Amino acid sequence: MLDEIKLAFAHPIERSMSDQKPNPFDRISVRDYTVSVEIGAFQHERGVEQRVRFNVVVEVNPPQGALEDDVDRILSYDTVTDAIDAALEHERLNLLETVAERVASRILEEPIAARVFVRVEKLDRGPGALGVEIVRDALCADPKTEPHHAAQPRVIFLSNIAIKSENMAQWLDELANQKEPVVLTLGMPEVPRLTVASAIAQRTVDLLSIDQNAWALAAIDGRCRVVSTKTELDWSMKHGLISIWAPSKMILDAVIPPLADAEKAHEYSIWLAQMIKARAITFVDCAVSCVSEIPMSHVDLGAEHI
Repeated sequence: MLDEIKLAFAHPIERSMSDQKPNPFDRISVRDYTVSVEIGAFQHERGVEQRVRFNVVVEVNPPQGALEDDVDRILSYDTVTDAIDAALEHERLNLLETVAERVASRILEEPIAARVFVRVEKLDRGPGALGVEIVRDALCADPKTEPHHAAQPRVIFLSNIAIKSENMAQWLDELANQKEPVVLTLGMPEVPRLTVASAIAQRTVDLLSIDQNAWALAAIDGRCRVVSTKTELDWSMKHGLISIWAPSKMILDAVIPPLADAEKAHEYSIWLAQMIKARAITFVDCAVSCVSEIPMSHVDLGAEHI
């Protein structure tokens, strides 16, 4: 029992060494790799960075034949640190468990990686270190599949006047009959704006008001689906639905969110279009002066086709 308790708090490399096999693996380790990042599920963890420490041990299959001092025949330390950086840079995460899983999954993509121990700890959430540790085996990892390349969607920003236009039903019919996926984006609804003293809170309130506008539009037509995550968006496009973007979650969770405030919500559309590699952006009843690498077009309220 004492040995089990000792191992529970030992460094991952000691955990690895305790589980001896008839043909032991080689091991590489990265100790005390510490980064500052915004992470956490609690509201007070948003908008601030905290230190997160990583300890990673990778068991690797021994090389076949002599190494010949060739760095290409080993698992590089950079592979481990790159996996950590990649797990953190794509989006803001709430859970250390998610970070650890992504680090382990990325490392196990390497052909010579057999098993990985990942310990992740928050260093600024109290007098001690709060963390999780996982062990993942290449034999039990999810099989690697070829990435699915979805069709490039078109992003369409609708003003509030456009939403109420007599042509709206005709536009939705046209979009529903097209083969290409489409994502509708909106601004804040035409209701008195709730104002609060905190800038962070104001941004959240404004984004949630756009979410409400998305749900109100979706209620008009059953072919529309509100999406708030990239996974939901992919599913909606795959099943031929008209996606309506509720932006609050993706923007608040983004590592590099759009700088504009919600009164310039059309700039959120450009940010989304760039992220999902949209084919084009169309602005309906909205004059836009900003520049984008993605082709942009404008449609007037009286247009029969969108």
